[in-house]
Amino acid sequence: MEDCLFCKIIAGEIPSTKVYEDDTVYVFKDINPITPIHYLLIPKQHICCAAKITPENSAVVGHIYEVAAKIAEKEGITDGYRIVTNCGENAGQTVFHLHFHMLAGVKMGWGADAVQPVEE
Repeated sequence: MEDCLFCKIIAGEIPSTKVYEDDTVYVFKDINPITPIHYLLIPKQHICCAAKITPENSAVVGHIYEVAAKIAEKEGITDGYRIVTNCGENAGQTVFHLHFHMLAGVKMGWGADAVQPVEE
């Protein structure tokens, strides 16, 4: 898509800190991280949101989870991580290109206090 921020990042028109890339997926560091490790995993094919996943494009979602597991292993993320996607404006989606947030590096809860500092 011409005006899509993530499509421009994939095309190299907007800089990003790449973590991983293959023919299907691009992963980069979030510019406003909410945890010490906060990556965005995005399909290279433009899919606007989870509501637009179809039998024809759904394989990319499984592949994204495979990539997340590879990244966790490579980076030694052994104490857990969270994968989140928002679908639609009311859910908090601000870039309308399917993407998954990989969050790690802190102990997480649920609800209003979902991310808690790691106790030392």
